[in-house]
Amino acid sequence: MILPVAMRRQARHKGAPTDGHARAVARSPRRVLIVAVPPVRTLDLFGPVEVFGDANWLHGGDLAYEVNIISSGPERVVRSHLGTSLNTDQTYRECRGPIDTLLVTGYDRRQEIRFEQGFLNWLREHSGRSRRFGSVCTGAFVLAAAGLLDGRRATTHWNWCNDLARDYPLVTVDRDPIYVRDGNCYTSAGVTAGIDLALALVEEDLGRPVALKVAQIMVVFLQRSGGQSQFSTTLAAQTRENRMLGDLLAWLPDNIRGDLTVDSLARRAAMSPRNFARLFQQDVGKTPARHIEGLRLEVARRQLELTALSLEEVADASGFASAETLRRMFRRRLGVTPGQYRASFGRRRAE
Repeated sequence: MILPVAMRRQARHKGAPTDGHARAVARSPRRVLIVAVPPVRTLDLFGPVEVFGDANWLHGGDLAYEVNIISSGPERVVRSHLGTSLNTDQTYRECRGPIDTLLVTGYDRRQEIRFEQGFLNWLREHSGRSRRFGSVCTGAFVLAAAGLLDGRRATTHWNWCNDLARDYPLVTVDRDPIYVRDGNCYTSAGVTAGIDLALALVEEDLGRPVALKVAQIMVVFLQRSGGQSQFSTTLAAQTRENRMLGDLLAWLPDNIRGDLTVDSLARRAAMSPRNFARLFQQDVGKTPARHIEGLRLEVARRQLELTALSLEEVADASGFASAETLRRMFRRRLGVTPGQYRASFGRRRAE
């Protein structure tokens, strides 16, 4: 069996750097079980494994975590979404002993998933016994299938949020957050959000300094600004049919500073404003104003990430009426100011 990187790091933790906050009375390591659900997305699995492994290395002294990967089926070998096979430590049937944290990973091709009733029973029982449990990405569907998200707030990959809400109406689906905590249940958004979730768990257990060092080693943010709304508005629109509006949708990103009122866009599409607005909502899934707002926000984010333009210049380049309008939009859509967003990319400029 190929030993995960996190497990190898556990073996050399004695010489790791330490932090005063992280020094604690010797105790048994927290046992973390990560369930690989085939066809497992490898980053959903190994992203959190790396976080816990780096936390062990940075924590120093006694191990903070004992991490085991287990399969959700009767065999230890599971198939990945890449077509390769992964060797787990145990099957769920073989798993014994107390569990601190139980996480279920995401998977590709939902239609190929088949759960044994025995696994769902096991998941319900052991989630109830664990200090905390949760999911990465589409792993939320596994928790939902076991009834573990009923009456809870949860999230998953943005592309599957509607499906989760439709198939499991007792779940309150929050489409935007990178991760959601509801009591001792944690669910995370798409793919790399499993790293964000694992960092949050490390921060809870070992403190912010250790979690921040892990994030620095992995070259990621300890806490990302905004939520899943940061995914490309342009690409999201392209995933829909948009046959009648295809040319207009392709034209919009290059003309974001122009007159993009419904009347103007309707004329360009050779429709009445009322018919245009109705068809746009039907094909794109949002109003023209909401879609254009997302495009402009996307342009503004790129400017803040990559340039040192003033906020007034960023607002002008992205089609916002003023810097104040841009500030309000950032607070409403992303929950941060433009200055805070820019600072997270290592840039500074007065607002």
